[in-house]
Amino acid sequence: MDAAILSRKADFPGLVTASGAPWHYLDTAATAQKPQCVIDAVTKAIGVDYATVHRGVYSRSAEMTQAYEAARRRVAAFVGGGEAEIVFTRGATEAINLVAYSYPEKGRVLLSQLEHHSNIVPWQLAGWQVDVCPLTEDGKIDLDAAEAMLTGEHTMVAFAHVSNVLGSTLDAKRAAELAHSVGAKLLLDGCQAVPRLPVNVAEIGCDFYAFSGHKLYGPTGIGALWGRAELLDAMPPWQGGGAMIDRVTFEKTTFGPPPERFEAGTPAIVEALGMAAACDYVDAVGREAIHAHEAALVRTLRDALQPMNDVRLFGPEDSAGIVSFELQGVHPHDLGTILDEENVAIRAGHHCAQPLMHYYDVPGTARASFGLYSDQSDIDALLKGIERTRRIFG
Repeated sequence: MDAAILSRKADFPGLVTASGAPWHYLDTAATAQKPQCVIDAVTKAIGVDYATVHRGVYSRSAEMTQAYEAARRRVAAFVGGGEAEIVFTRGATEAINLVAYSYPEKGRVLLSQLEHHSNIVPWQLAGWQVDVCPLTEDGKIDLDAAEAMLTGEHTMVAFAHVSNVLGSTLDAKRAAELAHSVGAKLLLDGCQAVPRLPVNVAEIGCDFYAFSGHKLYGPTGIGALWGRAELLDAMPPWQGGGAMIDRVTFEKTTFGPPPERFEAGTPAIVEALGMAAACDYVDAVGREAIHAHEAALVRTLRDALQPMNDVRLFGPEDSAGIVSFELQGVHPHDLGTILDEENVAIRAGHHCAQPLMHYYDVPGTARASFGLYSDQSDIDALLKGIERTRRIFG
């Protein structure tokens, strides 16, 4: 494991219990712990620097407006996009809802069996016809099957870049090529990808990219939608209110250009600055280094679990930062409760992916997910807790 990354664990004040003991946090796929620099950025923004944006003529408001728009540029650069192509949202969920409701050419959307509910329910509610792409044997989106399924009736393909349950990584460039071959657009759910994989939307060739701040070591309540400028320009507003308008009368309203067209109301100012600080932090560590560090932890844990006859592993061997498994005869919630007594935090349940649980015919799985702060001690504590659980359940 990378010693430079291991030294970063001290940056995260949340990795201890109330008594000061180590807390073995293995639920980063749900939400990441925050480094001190992000905490400091949020504290400063909500304290001595705080003012509203885009409205005040006084100097602090102007300064905060500059900082907010600088945060937009920073987040855009993080995924290789342009400033005007980044819409700040409350998270990836809102970003996907925005596209599902506002994209003008509603039709058929191709999803996959492993999608998070946030990449299923919005399409249903917005009236799209949903088709479902199967998985390969090792839990990856089957792009050969997708190629056979796609027709001219599909106007959108929406896939997870990295699965939040299986850690399987999509061949995103091929997915873009397949979507475009039938005239469809590709939206990627990048929540699990951006904290650990270099992402460049231009190189991928996708049309929309949604991601959240809190999985990126940033605050909750903030996320972003990257969209191609010409596509955003053709989309009508999704929500109405202040800031997104050009001129309002009781007879008619005209709207501003993207991205302001999609940012109704006072924005999440503090959270946007925190998200930008998180981008700085992750890039300072290096996403290639983070991925390599987490991949080593995944291999170590899978190698330890593989010989256990009562453990069923899910997902590919090369999963990105995530190990999902079933301890036979033990409900995942029971395992999670016992592990909590050992100061080990995992996710237990369906992980907002009920169709995937149905696909594997399980009520849920136990999921250990790593962050850049994870190390061998976390794996050791997890394995110790699993052994205790096996003894309790006989």
